[in-house]
Amino acid sequence: MVCRHGRLAAVGGVDLDVAAGQRVALTGTNGSGKTTLLRAVLGLHRQVDGEILVGGRGSRSAAEWAWRRRACAWIPQRPAAGRFPLLAHELLRSSGDGGQALSAAERLGVGALVDRPLSSLSGGQLQRVHLARAVGCVAAGAGVVLADEPTAALDFAGQEEAAELLTGLPVTLLVVTHDRAMAARCDRVLEMAAGRLREVG
Repeated sequence: MVCRHGRLAAVGGVDLDVAAGQRVALTGTNGSGKTTLLRAVLGLHRQVDGEILVGGRGSRSAAEWAWRRRACAWIPQRPAAGRFPLLAHELLRSSGDGGQALSAAERLGVGALVDRPLSSLSGGQLQRVHLARAVGCVAAGAGVVLADEPTAALDFAGQEEAAELLTGLPVTLLVVTHDRAMAARCDRVLEMAAGRLREVG
């Protein structure tokens, strides 16, 4: 698989097979192509040569893309509050199982913030809300979680809590991280450099 930004190949020659239920950490320097790879799996990056299968299914039709959006939960690297005054509980309810997402928000210490606009939350609070939303997505049937630096805005205790939550979900996990504790909880560790992958653990 090759992912391009215009004529530039950001991800080149990646051949990756992740078994159902595996937890895989993607490490590497900034700009090495990790985020592009995750976005390509989700369908957010469309300049892709090659095939990406999720659950054995491709993405040739609108129906297949719709299925992939339900099958994959996405935790972005720098969660944006958005252009509209979305409230935290509205984001949680968009998961498909708002009750489970709200329960996860309580466990993550942001349950009291769900009536606030996303734009009023700190980076760490917003990241916790997105983690809680991912729990709701899994409860609604998502079997894959794609997480891009999900602990970056959290303190040490928060990083441990988030790592435990994510790696405890009954899903296939592909997580971009610089957090060694997170990587240590995964079954496999892959390093990306200049758009290419190698297994390191």
